[in-house]
Amino acid sequence: MQTNLTSQSSKRRRVIFLLMPFSALLLLTLFISSPSKFKNTPPTLPLSSQNNPLQLHIHSHRRLQTTTAVLHCEGALYHDLCVSTLTRVVPDLTSSSLSEIISATVNETISDVRSTDFNVTNIRRKLPHLTLIEIRALEDCHTLFLETVSELRTVVSDLSTSPAKKYDDLRTMLSAAMTNQATCLDGFEGSKNQVKISRHFRKALKGISRQVSISLALLKKMNGTTSSGSFLNHVETTSSFPDWVKPGDRRLLQAETNVTNGTSVTSGMNETTTYDLVVAKDGSGNFTTIGEALNAAPNSSATRFVIYIKAGAYYEYVDVTNKKKNLMFVGDGIGKTLIKGNRNVIDGWTTFRSATLIAVGANFIMKGITVENYAGPSKHQAVALRSGSDFSIFYQCSFIGYQDTLYVHSLRQFYRECDIYGTVDFVFGNAAVVFQKSNFYARQPEPNQKNMFTAQGRDDPNQNTGISILECKIAAGSELIPNQSMFKSYLGRPWKLYSKTVIMRSYIGDLIDPAGWLEWSGDFALSTLYYGEYMNRGPGSNTSARVTWPGYRVITNETEASQFTVANFIQGGEWLNGTGVPYYLDLQQNLTVSS
Repeated sequence: MQTNLTSQSSKRRRVIFLLMPFSALLLLTLFISSPSKFKNTPPTLPLSSQNNPLQLHIHSHRRLQTTTAVLHCEGALYHDLCVSTLTRVVPDLTSSSLSEIISATVNETISDVRSTDFNVTNIRRKLPHLTLIEIRALEDCHTLFLETVSELRTVVSDLSTSPAKKYDDLRTMLSAAMTNQATCLDGFEGSKNQVKISRHFRKALKGISRQVSISLALLKKMNGTTSSGSFLNHVETTSSFPDWVKPGDRRLLQAETNVTNGTSVTSGMNETTTYDLVVAKDGSGNFTTIGEALNAAPNSSATRFVIYIKAGAYYEYVDVTNKKKNLMFVGDGIGKTLIKGNRNVIDGWTTFRSATLIAVGANFIMKGITVENYAGPSKHQAVALRSGSDFSIFYQCSFIGYQDTLYVHSLRQFYRECDIYGTVDFVFGNAAVVFQKSNFYARQPEPNQKNMFTAQGRDDPNQNTGISILECKIAAGSELIPNQSMFKSYLGRPWKLYSKTVIMRSYIGDLIDPAGWLEWSGDFALSTLYYGEYMNRGPGSNTSARVTWPGYRVITNETEASQFTVANFIQGGEWLNGTGVPYYLDLQQNLTVSS
């Protein structure tokens, strides 16, 4: 029996050996005849099905679908994923408009965000021994996912109504949705359980970000069909405040606060405006805390709701949620009305949640208020203001902290005549933000630290985000001046792969290292970032010894520089007269202060 088995086994081996060349030939034939399994090329119909009309029709449709998807996905960062996604979620690519294709892709992304949110919510049950900061990071992710769904729903709505007119809004919402995924993961940096936690959703977040990247790439193709074109191509002829600042808001911004005897009236520039609520520590207003007034403010207000905050130091944490739209805080001026807190990463808060003031509700405006995080340099990340409010304005305000003072998280923001104090990465985030006539002051950091004024976080080349600093001052603060030689200071460093920051027509003090900019880690992002300097002045503005990174440039072309002005970078559109606020629309500094 043993001999017989051995003989049979030997015969089988000979048969297998003889078949191997034929198997190899068969595999080679399949590879040549079915390239779609290995490349994004249309599949070839098997020989056995070439006379079947139904099979011919199905095959023809698949070939056309794939060919159309390949054309649409040209230029996308994740081309293969783009092709497979479009052929899967759009039943008939050939007869679908670009708006319909993007909508289908975004709807798919919304489903994935909801699924990921559900999984993240359940992590606390799966991993019961989480630290406080890890629990808060998970809560941050839940908040960010809800915001992402809201932003993506807005995209779908705008695509179904007026995509041509909404091009800038669509790009902004998609950019913010991608930023949210990165922010979720950032909350677990440094956690002992980072790998254990993130394995439950890191892959899903990466998939969501890549899907949004695909939508951004597709949207870019739509730009050629819009009536207005890209916001980089707007030509403006007047100088004032942007169209998203309504006439009533402009009067409020230009008015001087003059509240007497507890009445809620302000007068200025021959105008009289009534505040909706007054906050006063001495009890002379409607409330003694900002939080009480905020709770009393209406949700989703269609008109401006104004809260006047009298002089005093308010030790509280203020969160203007996305339900609180069209809200305005008016204080008595920098250093007079103060909102103060000390949350920080060392004490168990995420960077995202450490802010003294959080502004998320759209169209938020603040004037004449100081926001401070006084945790100190040893507490590391400690945010004063985090803004994720679209069309938000901060006028004549100050923001005081050390590391990560001002978190310009997402969407479109404008800062005019503000003072920002900090040390490490003290203006950071991934909003589309313009600063004008503002002062950036470096403070004294920890002995082993360097000062970095900016750390911009753009993740994708198609995001319309970045930091633009125009006609500002970059200098050492009073506490740093005596010890300035002990610390190196830089204009910024690349937090994310496509970091974008420009400094134009600004004064740069002698504290800035001749290299100007500092790498984040090795050669990370040095080829993909966009850092530019244009016509700056002051002892630190000499560019002869600047870094030689591929992504850095001394801008000499006015057309290139003009991409980062208010008119072009934060959706200028048409501008209205009568703001009462001096404002640079472009590089020419033509000011209008209207009555």
